[in-house]
Amino acid sequence: MTYYHSKTTTLPFDEAVAKTRETLKAEGFGIITEVDVTGTFKEKLDVDFRPYIILGACNPKAAHEALGFEDKVGLMLPCNVIVQALASGGSEIAAIDPVASMTAIDNPGLKAKAEEIGASLKRAVDAV
Repeated sequence: MTYYHSKTTTLPFDEAVAKTRETLKAEGFGIITEVDVTGTFKEKLDVDFRPYIILGACNPKAAHEALGFEDKVGLMLPCNVIVQALASGGSEIAAIDPVASMTAIDNPGLKAKAEEIGASLKRAVDAV
């Protein structure tokens, strides 16, 4: 089992980030965290790194339901989605597979919710 779903596109990085935000929103996700990996590496390490961003995507309704199944599942939230520039000039978009990240928790209700969210994240990635 892989722990993510990804897609490559010919879109330049900035366009891929914007499109990813749009497709996540269309699937009911909001972006509640954002990590500019490129900027952080430059600022903290003085290292140049390809354009790379981590978007913390959250579907509030699904998160509320998941927390009803397991009160500590918040340790695994939000669902991270990355966009990174490729050497070819395009971009890669990848989203965590929530089912893979929830395997440590033996809760059938939570597993079903993770499958639902995973399908929604997959649709968002595929739509970019």
